[in-house]
Amino acid sequence: MRTARRYLAREIYRSSTVVILALLGLFTFFALVDDLDNVGDKFTVLALLYMQALAVPTRLYDLLPIGLLIGSILALAGLAQRNELVILRVSGVSGMRLMVMLWVVTIPAMIFATLLSEYATPWAEIKSGEASLEYRGRAGGGQMVSGYWFKEPTAEGGTRIINVAKLLASGQVSGVNTYEFDKGQQLLSMSVAERGRFNDGKFVMENVTANRLKPNAIDALSDAEPDRETLLSVDRVPNIAFGSSLTGERLLARVLTPERMSMATLIDYIDYLHVNQLSSERQVVALWRKLVYPFTLLVMMTIAAPIAFMQTRRGGVGAKVFVGILLGVGFFMINQLALNVGMLSKWPPWVTAIGPNVGALLLALGALTRMESRHAIANLVQRRWPWRKAAV
Repeated sequence: MRTARRYLAREIYRSSTVVILALLGLFTFFALVDDLDNVGDKFTVLALLYMQALAVPTRLYDLLPIGLLIGSILALAGLAQRNELVILRVSGVSGMRLMVMLWVVTIPAMIFATLLSEYATPWAEIKSGEASLEYRGRAGGGQMVSGYWFKEPTAEGGTRIINVAKLLASGQVSGVNTYEFDKGQQLLSMSVAERGRFNDGKFVMENVTANRLKPNAIDALSDAEPDRETLLSVDRVPNIAFGSSLTGERLLARVLTPERMSMATLIDYIDYLHVNQLSSERQVVALWRKLVYPFTLLVMMTIAAPIAFMQTRRGGVGAKVFVGILLGVGFFMINQLALNVGMLSKWPPWVTAIGPNVGALLLALGALTRMESRHAIANLVQRRWPWRKAAV
């Protein structure tokens, strides 16, 4: 069976590689044409090509499951058309045993998907964000009109809110506003800085205008009487440094799409959100989806098997590929729908991530089992009544 497994792997990976390269070229071409309107003095053609090259790992991450599905259907349908699968079945390989062989064949693709998800895609996303900042002056992610907002506790037990207007390609930030509150959520100070940077666990603000309220400011304002003392002090200093749980990596994590982050970065960012009592449902769901992502390839292979095992007279290779494309697109839509519905309905994260995969796996195994049962009945009828033509 080792020879048969190697043969299956060679045929499947050959077809899948061709399909994935074709899909990558097609989507890259469309994105390139769509971005040509943005070419100018700063955003040159070379910059456009550089950004499209950085987008290749992310596109490969998205297209790998459906590419493996279509490639597997092409390869297995070709084997069925040449009666090579029939030879395997006649030699004593049952449908479920053949399915197990296909699962073993999928293991290298799952390892490649894990490496792509953990290393190539996060690196490419970070570089793409830096390039977008450099050439376009903006980055994607959760940016509002007022910039990016972060919250963290202070050493005195209060709360600090940090507002960053703009991220810079050098890893620094510009337009920094900080607001510090005491335990009773009363404002203590507000600082405005032109730039900010991270240095040895500290956040350093440069060219700072620090506004500090006097301790008795709240009481003085509450009685509606004019106070003879100055309630607000304004100081201009070259820089202010303070210990912060915010780091450059966590700042980038705020910009990146959760599914594009590595699991280590995602876990660290979830911990940061928990410590600061911020919502982390989206990130937790993304972590589960990243854990499940390699097994999605196993589901795609399982879906491809019943389609390819169908008799050729019920539809040629083109019809099987068309069905495979429909199933792949349908699975992608259901997966995205489960994400949105799960977030709105407060489903457990593991249900949102695993549910579509388990459902598709059970349906594919059910279809394969039904085909096996029909083949078994047909063989029994042919043995007992050889003059009858069994419908397979």
